Amino acid sequence: MDLSKVELDVHTHTIASGHAFSTLQEMVKAAAEKGLKLLGVTEHASGIPGTCAPIYFRNLHVVPRRMYGIDLMLGAEIDILDGDGNLDMDDDIMSRLDIRIAGIHSLCYRRGTKEENTAGMIKAISNPWINIISHPGDGTAELDFEPIVLAAKEHHTLLEINNSSLKPVRNKEYARANNIEILRLCKKYDMPVILGSDAHISFDIANYEYLPPLIHETEFPDELVINRSLSAFKSYLNL
Repeated sequence: MDLSKVELDVHTHTIASGHAFSTLQEMVKAAAEKGLKLLGVTEHASGIPGTCAPIYFRNLHVVPRRMYGIDLMLGAEIDILDGDGNLDMDDDIMSRLDIRIAGIHSLCYRRGTKEENTAGMIKAISNPWINIISHPGDGTAELDFEPIVLAAKEHHTLLEINNSSLKPVRNKEYARANNIEILRLCKKYDMPVILGSDAHISFDIANYEYLPPLIHETEFPDELVINRSLSAFKSYLNL
């Protein structure tokens, strides 16, 4: 698959997240220059130090959803907190978002056993508000991926293959093997995945440079990479 021709990237962050380096308009301009049809901006929720307050999400209605010739979706990357699948954002705020990603972050996750971690992620997957699970393969928590893939298929929740997790500077020793396993399982069960740049600066939007070797090794079908088509993405998530 030619990853230079993807139509969307929906896991990105602006300066509002506290540890990213581009403004909202800089991000959208960069996405337009790269030829994307859709950009998603998903600021971190409250579990991450320095991120935006809830009032930020309450005021998203002021932002145009089409800028510089492309569509814009505004949402959040919400933290899964524990093996019970608790999240650090309430339903009222989630209802105001265009898109909702949930993921495990070491700064605010209470680790359990492999079984407990897996159960917590499955509860997040089954939460009707959640559209995407961010970087499930990054190794922050030990997980059993087959039931996670099956739950994601059942609930039409996309699992992300995260480019940032594979950067050598991140030192995520299990990320490559875990993402290979996720891709193989998704191929086995005919389950689409979404590629995520996890961009924290405009230059990294739609940067999937570490993912082609994984896609090649698993012979993952192009048609199961949801980024290839804006209409397929919106249809799959019923957006």
